[in-house]
Amino acid sequence: MKDDEIRKAVREGYATIARQSGGSCCGPSNPCCDSASLAQNISQSIGYTEEELNAVPDGANLGLGCGNPVALASLREGETVLDLGSGAGLDCFLAANSVGERGWVIGVDMTPEMLEKARENARKADYRNVEFRLGEIENLPVADGSVDVVISNCVINLSPDKRRVFAETFRVLKPGGRLMVSDIVLQKQLPDFILNSIEAYVGCVAGAMMRDDYLGRIEAAGFRDVEVLDETYFPFELMANDPTARAVIEKQEISPDQIEDVAGSVVSIKVQGIKPNGTG
Repeated sequence: MKDDEIRKAVREGYATIARQSGGSCCGPSNPCCDSASLAQNISQSIGYTEEELNAVPDGANLGLGCGNPVALASLREGETVLDLGSGAGLDCFLAANSVGERGWVIGVDMTPEMLEKARENARKADYRNVEFRLGEIENLPVADGSVDVVISNCVINLSPDKRRVFAETFRVLKPGGRLMVSDIVLQKQLPDFILNSIEAYVGCVAGAMMRDDYLGRIEAAGFRDVEVLDETYFPFELMANDPTARAVIEKQEISPDQIEDVAGSVVSIKVQGIKPNGTG
């Protein structure tokens, strides 16, 4: 698949999720019915506490992540935080609660429907230290050296140019700034029927890199002290809030043995890195 085709598919896939997560999506064949409780269950299973999920606006949690990067970031009051692929704003709102009124949180997302949802969530809950910007994570609409912490949750794997994403992340961080990422990586190569599936790409699977290659991309961008803080096998059925994973299974007529093999390839990792002092 070409890069532009991938970006278009991802944008359209997440626009659909944003539209379906509204209040009247339920129907006899619509998988988003009862999506709020599904999202709550998924998020708790990957590291969010009930207290955290109850502290954000209704509709901010779509159950799309693979970990809780805010829990790793050790955010401090007054810091500026950037969230790559901010979706409906879950991690931005959690970060905003941590950095307080003197801090600032920027969410960047390339899907207008997600931005609209996130901005509405911020208005409803009167968040004044959060903003959401339209942009691609390969070309961040953020000034050089302006951010203390970059977080991301199961988004960088969707990019066809991860080298560029980490270079951009390094650029916008202040010297001594921190990268905190939850993402999907691979223990072994995926079979062709997954790699060639648009649904699998939108569902965070087909775009994932081999674990060591992913960590190598971070180090190549200039980060130091790159460390995997946590690593667990990620349930295949939870990817992209379940419907996209199900679409892959149904479209490709995948057998139970094939599903188990794919699931054993996919790992959720939580990674940190530091931009050295003295670098611009």
